Amino acid sequence: MRLAFILFLFSFTIKAQTLNAYAKVTAISGAKTTLTVTNVNETSHTFTVGGQVVIMQMQDDVIGTNTTNIAAFGNLSSIANAGIYEIRTISARSPATGTPTNITLSSGLTNTFNTGANSSVQVITLRNLGANYTTTANITGLTWDGNVGGVIAVEATNTLTLNHSINADAIGFRGGAVSSNYYDGTTVCTAGPFTSSLSTTNAFKGEGIYKPTNNDFKIARGKLLNGGGGGGMINSGGAGGGNYSAGGDGGLGWSCNSTTTSRGIGGLGLSASISGTRLFMGGGGGGGQQNNSGSTNGGNGGGIILIKSSVLKTSTTCGSAVKITANGQTAANGGNDGAGGGGAGGSIVLQVNTFSITNTCTLAINANGGNGGNCTDGGQHAGGGGGGQGVVIFSVAQPTVNAVTTTTNGIGGRDYASGPVTAGSGGGSSNSGIFSSTANPLPIELVSFDGEAIPNLVQLHWVTATEINNDYFVVERSKDAITFNEVGTMKANNTITTSSYQLNDVKPYRGTNYYRLKQIDFDGTYTYSHIITVEFNDAIEFSVYPNPKTPQQSLVISLDKDYGVSMNLSIYDVTGKQVHEQILDLSNKNEIVLDNFNLASGIYVVRLSNDDLNATQKLVIE
Repeated sequence: MRLAFILFLFSFTIKAQTLNAYAKVTAISGAKTTLTVTNVNETSHTFTVGGQVVIMQMQDDVIGTNTTNIAAFGNLSSIANAGIYEIRTISARSPATGTPTNITLSSGLTNTFNTGANSSVQVITLRNLGANYTTTANITGLTWDGNVGGVIAVEATNTLTLNHSINADAIGFRGGAVSSNYYDGTTVCTAGPFTSSLSTTNAFKGEGIYKPTNNDFKIARGKLLNGGGGGGMINSGGAGGGNYSAGGDGGLGWSCNSTTTSRGIGGLGLSASISGTRLFMGGGGGGGQQNNSGSTNGGNGGGIILIKSSVLKTSTTCGSAVKITANGQTAANGGNDGAGGGGAGGSIVLQVNTFSITNTCTLAINANGGNGGNCTDGGQHAGGGGGGQGVVIFSVAQPTVNAVTTTTNGIGGRDYASGPVTAGSGGGSSNSGIFSSTANPLPIELVSFDGEAIPNLVQLHWVTATEINNDYFVVERSKDAITFNEVGTMKANNTITTSSYQLNDVKPYRGTNYYRLKQIDFDGTYTYSHIITVEFNDAIEFSVYPNPKTPQQSLVISLDKDYGVSMNLSIYDVTGKQVHEQILDLSNKNEIVLDNFNLASGIYVVRLSNDDLNATQKLVIE
């Protein structure tokens, strides 16, 4: 019996393990290579020279002027750098042993991370588990405490085998606390404030991507960006937090109706800002308002999970489903007071090239919103709003064989036992936060990627550091940032030193061009960079005819107006090879007839350009 007890205790203590180290970044200097850090937590891992880290903007000054006591309180002014993250390698740390105060990166950061009063940045180790790793226990992360935590980041360079779950449930932005016990003796519902001068007769808002330093902003029914608003007089419910979708409003409260209420307002949905390189923790739900000690706190939001592996598989022996989850917390049920709102689902990025999930060990991937708390008393009070759904991003097609992925909205809580629901559920259609084949951070260190329009072409530049197993780059262009086509390729230097690259796009679109880098490893795996835009002001209007034409026919080029005395004519085949070039004399004419073209049958691109302008037309020769 004693041995059995010891074994049981041992299995309990290793039920979940944290694999990352965390630190708050208070300053960035030295060409954005030196991080000054505090609040260092190296309980489970250490910041080691040569190890990779994730630098992430957890909160930023995004509220702008939306701070007055109206319904617009807590609206988004500008997303700024909230949610942006980059991966870098540690080149030095100081002191070399003990708790670091400075971490030096091997290359500068591409983005400007804000460390001001209303912002928070943290650095997290990207835990390298080796080439092949099989889990030995459930994996979790440090719970967000306002400075650090909320993120799980792991990498297996070849195969990650899951026998256990990876769980970031309720480790994201924190839910708001309940109000103090307060009742003014009336039964009249009053339209409560959206912000409050620390009047704890109203409940606290949930936490979100704006870090308030003004205590007036922390209480009352107004949302706090994606943090749900708190409930107000009398017994109103707290609102759900938001992430991909908005949180639901809290329940109406005692004697309240839809026009006169102190219900918490749901946290914002941030879908327009979310991408593979910009992620958010789920917003916290707002607390409920109470006068009989019967309210509950808002639920915490889900955290962030970053997983990078060539293959992710499950074993054949676990005998049950394993999970990768970043769910928002369901608020606890209340009594005869307002209940708390649910936390929003978090964010999951799976930079995985191949999934191999067995039917004996299926995989559930969830970033679901938490439900609002119910009121269980027999009288009319108010349930909490449901949390918004989170997001799951796959670098390849969503796996469907023995795998199920969900991003569902949390459900609004009931106003009393078996009673109605006046609290809102999370906004939008459930499972709309699932994305496949989405651009993710490059496994190399991309120092910069930019482009500029010059006469006749767009010039693309990028700089990398510490390339490992990097075969070549493909530059891709798009008109709409959705469908991309190849512009050209560039062989990689594949060195541990800084490398600079340039590639010219000789056929850019008129107007806005969207570009991204596709980086391909020697084993064929690939990832994408962030997307950049370049404006190319090509204003030449011309046509070519006959089109199609035979090799014997003359080619006529007709311009819509006078563009000067001369124009460069270039013709390219479908491979991009230039097959003809000449200067056209346009003196006092807008139409030119060209004879004796010795071009084989096929499809060509005719390009006209001068020092400032550039345009193309397709030509078919039969």
